[in-house]
Amino acid sequence: MENFVLSAARKNLENVGYLDLDLDPGKDLFQEIERLKREKNAIILAHYYQEPDIQDVADYIGDSLGLAQAAAKTEADLIVFAGVHFMAETAKILNPGKKVLLPDLKAGCSLADSAPAGPFRKFKEAHPDHVVISYINCTAEIKALSDIICTSSNAEKIIESVPADQPIIFAPDKNLGAYLNKKTGRNMLLWNGSCMVHEIFSLEKITRLKVRHPEAKVIAHPECEDAVLRVAEFIGSTTQLLKYTQKDSAQAYIVATETGILHQMQKESPLKTFIPAPPTNNCACNDCPHMKLNTLEKVYLCMEYELPEITMEENLRLAAKKPIERMLEISRKAGLIGG
Repeated sequence: MENFVLSAARKNLENVGYLDLDLDPGKDLFQEIERLKREKNAIILAHYYQEPDIQDVADYIGDSLGLAQAAAKTEADLIVFAGVHFMAETAKILNPGKKVLLPDLKAGCSLADSAPAGPFRKFKEAHPDHVVISYINCTAEIKALSDIICTSSNAEKIIESVPADQPIIFAPDKNLGAYLNKKTGRNMLLWNGSCMVHEIFSLEKITRLKVRHPEAKVIAHPECEDAVLRVAEFIGSTTQLLKYTQKDSAQAYIVATETGILHQMQKESPLKTFIPAPPTNNCACNDCPHMKLNTLEKVYLCMEYELPEITMEENLRLAAKKPIERMLEISRKAGLIGG
Protein backbone atom coordinates (compact mmCIF):
# COMPACT_ATOMS: atom_id res chain seq x y z
CA MET A 1 0.00 0.00 0.00
CA GLU A 2 1.30 3.44 -0.98
CA ASN A 3 2.60 5.47 1.93
CA PHE A 4 0.86 8.67 3.01
CA VAL A 5 3.66 11.03 1.87
CA LEU A 6 3.75 9.61 -1.67
CA SER A 7 -0.04 9.59 -1.88
CA ALA A 8 -0.16 13.25 -0.84
CA ALA A 9 2.53 14.15 -3.41
CA ARG A 10 0.51 12.45 -6.16
CA LYS A 11 -2.63 14.36 -5.19
CA ASN A 12 -0.69 17.64 -5.16
CA LEU A 13 1.02 16.97 -8.49
CA GLU A 14 -1.26 19.19 -10.55
CA ASN A 15 -0.80 22.13 -8.18
CA VAL A 16 3.00 22.04 -7.90
CA GLY A 17 3.84 20.44 -11.26
CA TYR A 18 6.11 17.69 -9.91
CA LEU A 19 6.33 15.04 -7.19
CA ASP A 20 7.23 17.11 -4.14
CA LEU A 21 9.12 14.48 -2.16
CA ASP A 22 12.18 14.78 0.06
CA LEU A 23 15.22 12.80 -1.04
CA ASP A 24 18.02 11.29 1.01
CA PRO A 25 20.87 13.84 0.54
CA GLY A 26 23.33 10.95 0.44
CA LYS A 27 21.65 9.31 -2.56
CA ASP A 28 23.84 9.23 -5.67
CA LEU A 29 21.33 10.50 -8.22
CA PHE A 30 23.60 9.89 -11.20
CA GLN A 31 23.95 6.23 -10.22
CA GLU A 32 20.25 5.88 -9.42
CA ILE A 33 19.19 7.39 -12.75
CA GLU A 34 21.46 4.99 -14.65
CA ARG A 35 19.91 2.09 -12.71
CA LEU A 36 16.39 3.22 -13.58
CA LYS A 37 17.31 3.56 -17.26
CA ARG A 38 18.42 -0.08 -17.33
CA GLU A 39 15.52 -1.45 -15.28
CA LYS A 40 12.79 0.44 -17.16
CA ASN A 41 14.30 0.57 -20.65
CA ALA A 42 14.17 4.35 -20.35
CA ILE A 43 15.79 7.10 -22.36
CA ILE A 44 16.44 10.70 -21.29
CA LEU A 45 16.14 13.30 -24.05
CA ALA A 46 17.46 16.71 -23.02
CA HIS A 47 17.51 20.12 -24.65
CA TYR A 48 20.73 22.13 -24.72
CA TYR A 49 19.13 24.66 -22.36
CA GLN A 50 18.88 22.19 -19.46
CA GLU A 51 21.19 22.52 -16.46
CA PRO A 52 24.62 20.84 -16.88
CA ASP A 53 23.86 17.91 -14.52
CA ILE A 54 20.82 16.93 -16.60
CA GLN A 55 22.81 17.23 -19.83
CA ASP A 56 25.41 14.91 -18.33
CA VAL A 57 22.88 12.12 -17.57
CA ALA A 58 21.02 12.48 -20.87
CA ASP A 59 21.18 9.82 -23.56
CA TYR A 60 20.62 12.41 -26.24
CA ILE A 61 21.17 16.18 -26.13
CA GLY A 62 19.97 18.35 -28.97
CA ASP A 63 17.91 21.16 -30.41
CA SER A 64 14.24 20.86 -31.31
CA LEU A 65 14.85 19.13 -34.65
CA GLY A 66 17.31 16.61 -33.22
CA LEU A 67 15.04 15.90 -30.26
CA ALA A 68 12.02 15.33 -32.51
CA GLN A 69 14.08 12.95 -34.65
CA ALA A 70 15.38 11.11 -31.59
CA ALA A 71 11.86 10.80 -30.17
CA ALA A 72 10.59 9.45 -33.50
CA LYS A 73 13.08 6.61 -33.67
CA THR A 74 13.63 5.58 -30.04
CA GLU A 75 12.97 1.97 -29.02
CA ALA A 76 12.79 2.83 -25.33
CA ASP A 77 9.61 2.00 -23.41
CA LEU A 78 9.87 5.11 -21.23
CA ILE A 79 10.81 8.57 -22.53
CA VAL A 80 11.91 11.17 -20.00
CA PHE A 81 11.87 14.56 -21.69
CA ALA A 82 14.13 17.06 -19.95
CA GLY A 83 12.87 20.15 -21.70
CA VAL A 84 9.61 22.07 -21.79
CA HIS A 85 5.99 21.00 -22.23
CA PHE A 86 5.66 21.35 -26.01
CA MET A 87 8.75 19.14 -26.48
CA ALA A 88 7.33 16.35 -24.33
CA GLU A 89 4.02 16.75 -26.20
CA THR A 90 5.88 16.26 -29.49
CA ALA A 91 7.44 13.05 -28.17
CA LYS A 92 4.00 11.78 -27.15
CA ILE A 93 2.51 12.70 -30.54
CA LEU A 94 5.18 10.55 -32.19
CA ASN A 95 5.02 7.73 -29.61
CA PRO A 96 1.41 7.00 -28.61
CA GLY A 97 2.30 3.56 -27.22
CA LYS A 98 5.13 4.79 -24.98
CA LYS A 99 4.98 6.51 -21.62
CA VAL A 100 6.35 10.06 -21.86
CA LEU A 101 7.36 11.88 -18.68
CA LEU A 102 8.14 15.55 -18.04
CA PRO A 103 10.00 16.20 -14.74
CA ASP A 104 7.99 19.38 -14.07
CA LEU A 105 4.62 20.04 -15.77
CA LYS A 106 5.03 23.77 -15.16
CA ALA A 107 8.05 23.85 -17.50
CA GLY A 108 6.14 25.75 -20.16
CA CYS A 109 7.25 28.11 -22.93
CA SER A 110 6.54 31.82 -23.31
CA LEU A 111 6.63 31.46 -27.10
CA ALA A 112 4.11 28.60 -27.12
CA ASP A 113 1.91 30.60 -24.72
CA SER A 114 1.95 33.56 -27.13
CA ALA A 115 -0.22 31.62 -29.61
CA PRO A 116 -3.50 30.53 -27.97
CA ALA A 117 -5.46 28.06 -30.12
CA GLY A 118 -8.74 30.03 -30.24
CA PRO A 119 -7.39 33.33 -31.59
CA PHE A 120 -4.98 31.52 -33.90
CA ARG A 121 -7.82 29.47 -35.41
CA LYS A 122 -9.68 32.74 -36.22
CA PHE A 123 -6.49 34.22 -37.68
CA LYS A 124 -6.10 31.17 -39.93
CA GLU A 125 -9.77 31.28 -40.98
CA ALA A 126 -9.33 34.92 -42.02
CA HIS A 127 -6.62 33.83 -44.51
CA PRO A 128 -8.00 30.59 -46.00
CA ASP A 129 -5.65 30.65 -49.02
CA HIS A 130 -2.51 30.53 -46.81
CA VAL A 131 -0.43 27.46 -45.94
CA VAL A 132 0.39 27.42 -42.21
CA ILE A 133 4.00 26.76 -41.20
CA SER A 134 4.41 26.69 -37.43
CA TYR A 135 7.62 26.71 -35.46
CA ILE A 136 7.83 23.60 -33.28
CA ASN A 137 7.74 25.82 -30.17
CA CYS A 138 3.95 25.69 -30.04
CA THR A 139 1.20 23.63 -28.42
CA ALA A 140 -0.31 20.44 -29.84
CA GLU A 141 -3.45 22.46 -30.65
CA ILE A 142 -1.45 24.88 -32.85
CA LYS A 143 0.36 21.97 -34.50
CA ALA A 144 -3.04 20.47 -35.34
CA LEU A 145 -3.99 23.74 -37.08
CA SER A 146 -0.76 23.74 -39.12
CA ASP A 147 0.24 22.27 -42.48
CA ILE A 148 3.95 21.88 -41.74
CA ILE A 149 6.03 22.23 -38.57
CA CYS A 150 9.58 23.61 -38.69
CA THR A 151 12.50 24.20 -36.35
CA SER A 152 15.19 26.88 -36.53
CA SER A 153 17.50 24.22 -38.05
CA ASN A 154 15.24 23.36 -40.98
CA ALA A 155 12.93 26.38 -41.39
CA GLU A 156 14.62 27.65 -44.54
CA LYS A 157 14.32 24.25 -46.26
CA ILE A 158 10.70 23.91 -45.13
CA ILE A 159 9.80 27.31 -46.59
CA GLU A 160 11.64 26.54 -49.83
CA SER A 161 9.56 23.35 -50.17
CA VAL A 162 6.42 25.50 -50.57
CA PRO A 163 5.79 26.95 -54.08
CA ALA A 164 6.96 30.56 -54.38
CA ASP A 165 3.50 31.85 -55.27
CA GLN A 166 1.81 30.14 -52.31
CA PRO A 167 0.98 32.57 -49.45
CA ILE A 168 2.24 31.43 -46.03
CA ILE A 169 1.26 32.13 -42.44
CA PHE A 170 4.27 31.72 -40.14
CA ALA A 171 3.67 31.25 -36.43
CA PRO A 172 4.24 31.85 -33.59
CA ASP A 173 7.65 33.61 -33.58
CA LYS A 174 7.63 37.02 -35.31
CA ASN A 175 11.41 37.48 -34.95
CA LEU A 176 12.25 34.13 -36.53
CA GLY A 177 9.61 34.79 -39.19
CA ALA A 178 11.06 38.22 -40.04
CA TYR A 179 14.56 36.74 -40.25
CA LEU A 180 13.28 33.99 -42.58
CA ASN A 181 11.46 36.52 -44.76
CA LYS A 182 14.81 38.28 -45.25
CA LYS A 183 16.68 35.02 -45.90
CA THR A 184 14.18 33.53 -48.34
CA GLY A 185 12.78 36.66 -49.99
CA ARG A 186 9.25 35.58 -49.02
CA ASN A 187 6.58 37.82 -47.54
CA MET A 188 5.07 35.45 -45.00
CA LEU A 189 2.23 36.69 -42.83
CA LEU A 190 3.58 36.61 -39.26
CA TRP A 191 1.76 35.81 -36.04
CA ASN A 192 2.77 38.27 -33.31
CA GLY A 193 4.50 35.91 -30.86
CA SER A 194 7.97 35.89 -29.31
CA CYS A 195 10.31 34.16 -26.86
CA MET A 196 10.93 36.03 -23.61
CA VAL A 197 14.53 34.76 -23.47
CA HIS A 198 15.57 35.90 -26.94
CA GLU A 199 13.71 39.22 -26.86
CA ILE A 200 15.49 40.47 -23.78
CA PHE A 201 19.07 40.72 -25.07
CA SER A 202 20.48 44.22 -24.78
CA LEU A 203 22.15 45.56 -27.94
CA GLU A 204 23.78 48.30 -25.87
CA LYS A 205 25.31 45.81 -23.43
CA ILE A 206 26.42 43.50 -26.25
CA THR A 207 28.11 46.47 -27.93
CA ARG A 208 29.94 47.32 -24.69
CA LEU A 209 30.99 43.67 -24.33
CA LYS A 210 32.33 43.74 -27.87
CA VAL A 211 34.44 46.79 -27.02
CA ARG A 212 35.89 44.94 -24.01
CA HIS A 213 36.39 41.75 -26.04
CA PRO A 214 37.17 42.89 -29.61
CA GLU A 215 38.44 39.41 -30.48
CA ALA A 216 35.08 37.79 -29.64
CA LYS A 217 32.56 36.99 -32.36
CA VAL A 218 28.88 37.65 -31.69
CA ILE A 219 26.76 34.60 -32.53
CA ALA A 220 22.98 34.59 -32.17
CA HIS A 221 19.84 32.48 -32.39
CA PRO A 222 17.35 33.70 -35.04
CA GLU A 223 14.65 34.16 -32.37
CA CYS A 224 16.57 37.28 -31.29
CA GLU A 225 15.34 40.71 -32.33
CA ASP A 226 16.59 42.16 -35.60
CA ALA A 227 18.85 44.74 -33.89
CA VAL A 228 20.84 41.91 -32.27
CA LEU A 229 20.89 39.80 -35.43
CA ARG A 230 22.36 42.72 -37.38
CA VAL A 231 25.50 42.74 -35.21
CA ALA A 232 25.90 38.95 -35.19
CA GLU A 233 28.68 37.40 -37.23
CA PHE A 234 26.85 34.07 -37.31
CA ILE A 235 23.14 33.28 -36.91
CA GLY A 236 21.88 29.75 -36.41
CA SER A 237 19.90 27.21 -34.41
CA THR A 238 21.29 25.97 -31.12
CA THR A 239 22.98 23.03 -32.82
CA GLN A 240 24.30 25.23 -35.62
CA LEU A 241 25.78 27.66 -33.06
CA LEU A 242 27.49 24.77 -31.27
CA LYS A 243 28.95 23.34 -34.48
CA TYR A 244 30.08 26.78 -35.61
CA THR A 245 32.13 27.30 -32.43
CA GLN A 246 33.74 23.88 -32.92
CA LYS A 247 34.84 24.56 -36.51
CA ASP A 248 35.47 28.32 -36.48
CA SER A 249 38.99 29.64 -35.84
CA ALA A 250 38.00 32.36 -33.34
CA GLN A 251 38.91 31.79 -29.70
CA ALA A 252 36.12 33.79 -28.05
CA TYR A 253 32.38 34.20 -28.61
CA ILE A 254 29.58 36.37 -27.26
CA VAL A 255 26.62 33.97 -27.32
CA ALA A 256 23.12 35.42 -27.76
CA THR A 257 20.91 32.51 -26.77
CA GLU A 258 19.93 30.69 -23.56
CA THR A 259 23.00 30.04 -21.41
CA GLY A 260 22.49 26.28 -21.14
CA ILE A 261 24.28 25.75 -24.47
CA LEU A 262 27.51 27.14 -23.02
CA HIS A 263 28.03 23.86 -21.11
CA GLN A 264 28.28 21.88 -24.36
CA MET A 265 30.31 24.60 -26.08
CA GLN A 266 32.85 24.54 -23.28
CA LYS A 267 32.99 20.73 -23.27
CA GLU A 268 33.58 20.62 -27.02
CA SER A 269 36.06 23.52 -27.11
CA PRO A 270 37.68 23.70 -23.63
CA LEU A 271 40.35 26.20 -24.68
CA LYS A 272 37.88 28.73 -26.08
CA THR A 273 36.05 31.48 -24.18
CA PHE A 274 32.25 31.74 -24.21
CA ILE A 275 30.58 34.89 -22.90
CA PRO A 276 26.79 34.95 -22.39
CA ALA A 277 25.19 37.94 -24.09
CA PRO A 278 23.65 40.14 -21.36
CA PRO A 279 19.92 40.89 -21.17
CA THR A 280 18.27 44.24 -20.56
CA ASN A 281 17.48 43.34 -16.94
CA ASN A 282 19.95 43.30 -14.04
CA CYS A 283 20.94 39.63 -14.38
CA ALA A 284 24.43 38.77 -15.59
CA CYS A 285 23.17 36.10 -17.97
CA ASN A 286 20.01 34.98 -19.70
CA ASP A 287 18.35 31.79 -18.44
CA CYS A 288 14.96 30.43 -19.48
CA PRO A 289 13.00 30.17 -16.22
CA HIS A 290 10.87 27.36 -17.71
CA MET A 291 13.81 25.22 -18.87
CA LYS A 292 15.50 25.65 -15.51
CA LEU A 293 12.49 24.31 -13.56
CA ASN A 294 13.77 20.81 -14.31
CA THR A 295 16.38 19.56 -11.85
CA LEU A 296 18.30 16.32 -11.42
CA GLU A 297 16.13 15.52 -8.39
CA LYS A 298 12.93 15.93 -10.42
CA VAL A 299 14.37 13.75 -13.21
CA TYR A 300 15.06 10.98 -10.69
CA LEU A 301 11.63 11.25 -9.03
CA CYS A 302 9.73 11.21 -12.31
CA MET A 303 11.67 8.10 -13.41
CA GLU A 304 11.20 6.32 -10.07
CA TYR A 305 7.43 6.93 -9.85
CA GLU A 306 6.70 7.49 -13.58
CA LEU A 307 5.00 10.83 -12.99
CA PRO A 308 4.18 13.44 -14.25
CA GLU A 309 3.03 11.75 -17.45
CA ILE A 310 2.06 13.48 -20.70
CA THR A 311 -1.32 12.31 -22.01
CA MET A 312 -3.27 13.43 -25.07
CA GLU A 313 -6.65 12.91 -26.70
CA GLU A 314 -6.16 10.69 -29.77
CA ASN A 315 -7.89 12.91 -32.36
CA LEU A 316 -5.68 15.83 -31.34
CA ARG A 317 -2.57 13.63 -31.45
CA LEU A 318 -3.33 12.41 -34.97
CA ALA A 319 -4.06 15.94 -36.24
CA ALA A 320 -0.83 17.27 -34.70
CA LYS A 321 1.21 14.34 -36.04
CA LYS A 322 0.61 15.08 -39.72
CA PRO A 323 2.53 18.39 -39.93
CA ILE A 324 5.37 16.96 -37.80
CA GLU A 325 5.69 14.00 -40.15
CA ARG A 326 5.82 16.40 -43.11
CA MET A 327 8.64 18.27 -41.39
CA LEU A 328 10.60 15.09 -40.69
CA GLU A 329 10.16 13.89 -44.29
CA ILE A 330 11.30 17.22 -45.79
CA SER A 331 14.27 17.26 -43.37
CA ARG A 332 15.26 13.71 -44.37
CA LYS A 333 15.12 14.59 -48.08
CA ALA A 334 17.21 17.72 -47.44
CA GLY A 335 19.79 15.66 -45.52
CA LEU A 336 19.21 17.59 -42.32
CA ILE A 337 19.86 16.07 -38.92
CA GLY A 338 19.53 17.73 -35.54
CA GLY A 339 21.62 17.50 -32.42
